[in-house]
Amino acid sequence: MMDKIYFVLFHIFRFLVTFIPRALLDPLLVFIADIVRLCDSKHRFIMMTNLNLAYEDTLSLAQKKAIIKEVYRNLAFNGADFVRNYPTTKEAILKKVRFENEDIMQQALESKRPIVFQTGHYGNWELVSLALAARYGALSGIGRPLDSPMMNHIVRQNREQLDIELIDKKGAMRPMLKAVKEGRNIGLLVDQNTSRRAGIIVKFFGKDVRHTPAASIMARRVSGLIVPVFISTDDHKVYTLTFYDPIEVANTENMEHDILEATQAQANVMEAVIRAKPEEWFWFHRRWKGEHKSAYGIRKRRKRDV
Repeated sequence: MMDKIYFVLFHIFRFLVTFIPRALLDPLLVFIADIVRLCDSKHRFIMMTNLNLAYEDTLSLAQKKAIIKEVYRNLAFNGADFVRNYPTTKEAILKKVRFENEDIMQQALESKRPIVFQTGHYGNWELVSLALAARYGALSGIGRPLDSPMMNHIVRQNREQLDIELIDKKGAMRPMLKAVKEGRNIGLLVDQNTSRRAGIIVKFFGKDVRHTPAASIMARRVSGLIVPVFISTDDHKVYTLTFYDPIEVANTENMEHDILEATQAQANVMEAVIRAKPEEWFWFHRRWKGEHKSAYGIRKRRKRDV
């Protein structure tokens, strides 16, 4: 039932974005975002918890509430751009995206080494893969299917444009290696909480979090470069895709340390990007849940006596 509701809501939203002039649509998106925010106490709590963990008392309550408001609005504008890109062309994407620090990417290409892009749920993250594929060619992205089959089909259609391949995160290593052999770039979003088995402990905003080592493992395996890349906007019309200094994954006898060092470097870049413009990060995730369950009101399971 919920699957069909999501499907209907998407097509209503698509109709609005397609047929309402932008001068009227933009304030409507702000209004919708504000209404959703006021009704969504669950995620407001999660976001405030995240902001308290990240910034403690270095930001006032009013500043944190302002960030939360902008996050909802950013999500609404991201949704509208998703619709506009359904479908799209290389020319249309490159017309609205400008590239910053592109010399970093050029040097990475000239090295002839495999490239593993590190990004996160920041800015208009759905546009990142489209922009990279439009500019630099074949890209394989790793992720998991949405819980809604109908919406997963729609999202997959959008994400697989411009020679983008989607790889399921379960059992992703072999398909990723195949993609690298075919000369494709790899892209991963690495800013979510992970299970104890899937993640390693790093520092993020001064606190322990679980972080996926997937990009580090992959880059080390193929002697590749991790290139952090994030997108930002000031008006939701023109976007800036910024490359950051590449992360080298050492290949010493201490593999565990090599992976940890590179993964911590990724967390550092992500934190710096968020601090520069916190309202563009997707604070909805319970990012610190693995090591700070009590902050979210989650009780730790007691181990049964053996």
